[in-house]
Order: sequence, then structure tokens, then C-alpha cells
Amino acid sequence: MSQSINILAIESSCDDTSAAVVKDGVVLSNLIATQKVHELYGGVVPEMASRAHMQNIIPVVDVALQQAGIDKKEINAVAFTQAPGLIGSLLVGSCFAKAFAQSLDVPLIAVHHMQAHVLAHFIDDPKPEFPFLCLTVSGGHTQVVLCKSHLEMEVLGETIDDAAGEAFDKVAKMLGLPYPGGPLVDKLAKEGDPLRFKFPLSEMKDFDFSFSGLKTSVMYFLQKERKLDPEFSEKNMNDICASVQYTIIKMLMTKLRKAAKELGIKNIGIAGGVSANSGLRTALQTTGDEMGWNVFIPKFEYCTDNAAMIGITAHYKYLAGEFADMSIIPTARAAW
Repeated sequence: MSQSINILAIESSCDDTSAAVVKDGVVLSNLIATQKVHELYGGVVPEMASRAHMQNIIPVVDVALQQAGIDKKEINAVAFTQAPGLIGSLLVGSCFAKAFAQSLDVPLIAVHHMQAHVLAHFIDDPKPEFPFLCLTVSGGHTQVVLCKSHLEMEVLGETIDDAAGEAFDKVAKMLGLPYPGGPLVDKLAKEGDPLRFKFPLSEMKDFDFSFSGLKTSVMYFLQKERKLDPEFSEKNMNDICASVQYTIIKMLMTKLRKAAKELGIKNIGIAGGVSANSGLRTALQTTGDEMGWNVFIPKFEYCTDNAAMIGITAHYKYLAGEFADMSIIPTARAAW
């Protein structure tokens, strides 16, 4: 009987400290320590995030190992997020992963954060068959990705400015909503009329996106209406949120539909933090029914930043013998 592959995975790209244990491609534990302090500042403060990672990483790893029922001596490899992300946060995770791997004399596996978001689809059944088209939508990225295999992916299009998640959060800030605003926009949108206010759709070539124009349009719209009625936002909050969300989702789905049609692909999924958005999930299911797609949406816990997706990616890299040298360094931005 062959030996099991036990991987300890670390995710620290932004403000969540996460550790997971993956055994033979099965997630045994997935712990996440969130940092509430950033809510006071309306966004993530990089220095505070890295300090919190230093405080959280040891207890989070310890509990992840306990919940998995795996002794640290049984770990066969240590994986970590190498890019992209906040450099201070990435350094905490990479330094810990290197030290842990060296202490156990086991291989180190470097994982690209966005590739991991896509492979979150392979944590639970049903798993997509290849070729697989994935819309990855988060606070920092918006991409249409063609997946040819677990480790062979091609970015077909991406945002040239703001990411969709960033647009959600910035509009929320304009409306006076607390950080993180994206989930609140989604919640309020459920009670609003998505066709009440019309905002422009960006016209980008191929499969690229642009959300800065929408953000500017909403800003000028609010300034104009507030001059006429200072309480305009409060009185129309649900409809504004619904209309903005409708516009963002329409832009996303237009590009995804175009890519699926041109490539003739029926296996379609979404990933990343914004894939937790209820409006986007509903739109994908509705479009999937119309187009005859096989739709895949990860569980909520695997949409936001988490170590389970790092671990499942590391599992396939382990099988392929893709290990990292101890000299590897994290980078804030990196191509796939």
C-alpha cells in the first residue's frame, strides 16, 4: 500500500491567516483567523495585517493539525501562498512554511493564489471535467481563465483597472457602508430594484474588463442627486445597491458567455471572494440553464481566501513533482 500524501498548507496573502491539512486530495481541516481591526480604517492596513499574521499563524497551524488528527511528523510537504498579495503578509506565511519544512526535512511547495482559487472547484464533488472555464472574481482580480488541466491554465482576459470586488467595496464606501462593503451591497440589493438606476457598461475588447468607469459614474450620480436631496442615498439605498450590482454582474456574465461560446466550452465555474455574491451565483445558474452549461460553484468557505485551496493545488503539484527551492521569495504581483 502506497504512503499517504499529507500536506500542510498556509495562506496569508491578505488579512486572513489560514492553515489546512490535505490528505491525498481530501481536506481534513481548514482554519481561518480573520482580522476585524481593519474595519476601523475602511480597508486593510498592510503593516497591521502582517503583525496579526505573526500572532495568528502558530495557533492556527496547531489547531489545523489537531482537527485533522495528523501529527506534524506525518506531514510530507508544506505549501504556502507565494504570490500575489501584500508582501508583508506573504513574508510571514513563506518564512513559517520554509522553517516548518526545513525542520521536518520535507519538500516546500509554492502556490499562486489565483490558481488556487480556480482549483477550489476540485475540493469537493462534483468536480469539473477539462476543458473548464472559470471566472475568478475577487477584491484584487477579475479574470476569465481557461483550465486545460489541474496545472495548465491560461488567462484569456482580465481587468485593466479595478477588480469587480474593488468596485463593490468602493461603491459601498461612497454610500457610507462599513468595510468590507461588498457583502453589504449584496444583502441590500436583494431588497432593491436592479433596473431603477442605469449605469454604463464598459466596452472592452476580447475578454478584458474595466470597472473604473462604473465607479466614476456612480460617484458623479451620487454627487448630483445629493445636491438635490442630501438624504438621497439613504432613501434609495436598496435600489442603488441593486442597480450597481446588476451592472457589475452583467459585465461579468457578458464576457463569460462570450468566452464559453467562442471556445465551445460547457463546463463553467466561478471562484474568488466575489463568487460568494448571491446575485452572481443566481446569474450563473440562470445563464447556465439557458446555455446548457454544467455549472460549478464552490462552497462559501472555499470562495474567500483559505488554505484548503492552497492545499488542493499543492496536492496536484506534489503529484507532478513541482517543488520549490528554499531560496524562493514571495512577490506582491506575479504572472501565472
